[in-house]
Amino acid sequence: MNALIRVSSKISNAPILLNLDCDMYSNDPSTLRDALCFFMDDRKNHDVAFLQLPQMFDNVTKNDIYGSSLLVISRVEFPGLDSFGGPMYIGSGCFHRRDVLCGRDFDPNGSKLDWTNYGRDHEHTVEQLEREAKPLADIASDHNTLWGTEMGLKYGCPVEDVITGLSIQCKGWKSMYFDPKREAFLGKAPTTWPQTLVQHKRWSEGDFQIVLSRFSPAWYASGRISIGLQMMYLCYCLWAPNCLAVLYYSIIPSLCLLKGIPLFPQISSPWVLPFAYAVAAKYLYSLAEFLCSGGTILGWWNEQRTWLYKRTCSYLFAFVDTILKTMGFGESGFVITAKVADEDVARRYDKEIMEFGVSSPMFNILATIAMLNLFSLSGVVVRCLVAKDGVGVRVVFDDMGLQLLLCGALVLINWPLYHAVFFRKDKGRMPGSVTATALVSALVVCTSFVFLY
Repeated sequence: MNALIRVSSKISNAPILLNLDCDMYSNDPSTLRDALCFFMDDRKNHDVAFLQLPQMFDNVTKNDIYGSSLLVISRVEFPGLDSFGGPMYIGSGCFHRRDVLCGRDFDPNGSKLDWTNYGRDHEHTVEQLEREAKPLADIASDHNTLWGTEMGLKYGCPVEDVITGLSIQCKGWKSMYFDPKREAFLGKAPTTWPQTLVQHKRWSEGDFQIVLSRFSPAWYASGRISIGLQMMYLCYCLWAPNCLAVLYYSIIPSLCLLKGIPLFPQISSPWVLPFAYAVAAKYLYSLAEFLCSGGTILGWWNEQRTWLYKRTCSYLFAFVDTILKTMGFGESGFVITAKVADEDVARRYDKEIMEFGVSSPMFNILATIAMLNLFSLSGVVVRCLVAKDGVGVRVVFDDMGLQLLLCGALVLINWPLYHAVFFRKDKGRMPGSVTATALVSALVVCTSFVFLY
C-alpha cells in the first residue's frame, strides 16, 4: 500500500486515493462521482480524511452460512458512527485524501483539499515515468524515513488499516460512511469454516494488539476523539478477551447441569425475571436488527453460530497468541485468507452445506465443546427418564431451567457440527481424528467433573 501511494504520486499525484482488496471489483461506476461529492463539499470537506464504504460480497449464499456479510455492522453500527466522528478504516472500499495519508496534520483553519496540484507531467514519456517510479516501489524507500510511522499505513500490526485510521482520527480528522443503494464494490467471502475462523483470528488478534500498544484507544485516544468513537474502537479491539466469558458460559453451566448444581434462580422465583428479560431483549433486538438490515431468520441463526464459533476458537487463539507475543515469545505475522475453493467445496457451499474437512486445533475445541454439551443434555434427559415419579423432573426444570435452556440452545446451534461428525460421508465431514479427540476429551471432562468434583 505504501509503495502504491509513492508510485501513484509520480504517475498522477491525484488528491484522492481508492483502496480496494485484490479480490474486489467495482459494481457501480457512479460510486467514484458520488464519493468525490463528500470531499468537494465546501462546508465539510476540510476535516474529512477518508470515506469508508461497506464491504460486500457476490458469493454470499441466501442465508449466509458463515456470517460473512456482517450485515448489522455495515447497516446499523457504522452508519451510526458518523455522529461520533466516523467509522474506522477497514482496509478496502475506502477513499482517502492523499495529503492526510502522507502525514498532513489537521488544521481547523486550513485543511481544505487542494484540487490544483496534481496531474501527470506530460513532458515525461511512459518509459521515463516507469524508470522513475520503480525505485519508489522498492522497500529501500522506507529505510530511515517516516513511512510506516508518520506517513502511509502503519507497520507492525496485522490490522494496519484499523491502527492507521485510529491514528488519523486522533489527529483531529474525521471519517464518513457511505452505503449506497447499489453495492459499490463486491469481493469474495470465505467459503469454508477454516477460512472464516482464520480470518477472524487475524482480525481479533490485530485489534487486541492495538489495545496493548501505545496507540490503544483506551489511553492514546482519550481526549483526542469523542467518547462514543473511543467506545467503538474498544468494542471491536476487545473481541479477543471476550472468548473467556463465552468459553465459561459454553462449558461450566452444562457441566453443573450434568452434576445437578443450579447456577441461576429457580424458574418459580421472581429473581428469574431479570435473566429472562436480558435474554429475550437481547435476542429479539438482535433478530430485529438483522432482519431490518436485509437478512433472513435462518441467516440470523447462522450468524449466532458464527458468533459462538469465533469466540470459542478464533478469539481464543488470538488472545493467547497476543499475550505470548507481548511477553516476547513470538512475532506478529500477517496470514492471508485463502478464498479459492475446489469444485466439490464450491458445490457444497452453494447448497449451504458447511465445510469442515481438515484437521485443525480450532475444530478440536469446537467439537469438544459441542460433545460436552451433548453429553450433559443427554445425561439430564436420561436422569429424567429413569425417575420413578414426576417430582424429580419438576425439580430439574425448576431448579435448573435456565441451564437446561442454555445447554439445549448450544446443542441445537451445533446441529451442523453433529451432522458433520456422525452422518456425513462427503469430504467436507469432520475428520475422524478430530471426532475421536473430541469424543474422548468431552467424555473425560464430563466423567471427571461428575465423579471427582
